[in-house]
Amino acid sequence: MKELTKQQLKVLKSVEVYLKKTGFPPTRVEICNELGFKSPNAAEMHLRALEKKGYIAIKSGSSRGISIVKNQKVFGTNLDQMPVIGLVAAGSPTLAEENIEKRIPCDPNMFKENFDYFLRVKGLSMMDAGIHEDDLVAIKKTTEVKNGDLVVVRLEDEVTLKYFKKDNYILELIPANKDFSIIKVDLREQEAFVEGKSVGLIRTH
Repeated sequence: MKELTKQQLKVLKSVEVYLKKTGFPPTRVEICNELGFKSPNAAEMHLRALEKKGYIAIKSGSSRGISIVKNQKVFGTNLDQMPVIGLVAAGSPTLAEENIEKRIPCDPNMFKENFDYFLRVKGLSMMDAGIHEDDLVAIKKTTEVKNGDLVVVRLEDEVTLKYFKKDNYILELIPANKDFSIIKVDLREQEAFVEGKSVGLIRTH
């Protein structure tokens, strides 16, 4: 690894902490607010230096298009092999072998909560939340979710990733893209199963 300056280390740490806390990378403005920079250009300069040194990857055209490539700590052998789930086969359990694309080594403490698998994002329905096609969303298997959580829900044979909102018998699965409609489910007439919630995200490109 190439050595980092004190400011570059602060920016990297800021990105890591924000990712662990929220599950999403910070914007340049949020980095400025955290570290007291006067201009987003200062944050951009340090981010580009971190990208050049191989610590992060930056996706153009997205305010949150930052992903960690190398943590400031070098992890040893304490890595779990986490499954990556692609398109879920109709009628099969999410973690069924036929749905597992591959397994990737991950530090078990990389997010604020433990997780069970990565779900590969398909489509653009969560784009405005900084979640893009082919991103890997870390999913914790649980049915205990609250309004506002980003959840994986099974509707018949379809699995979808949306924001959760439930009021009595009405479930709303809310996208983060104005081009997509809210999915409304009357639980008295249709079944919906919460399979887990997002605890973080990594970008693979």
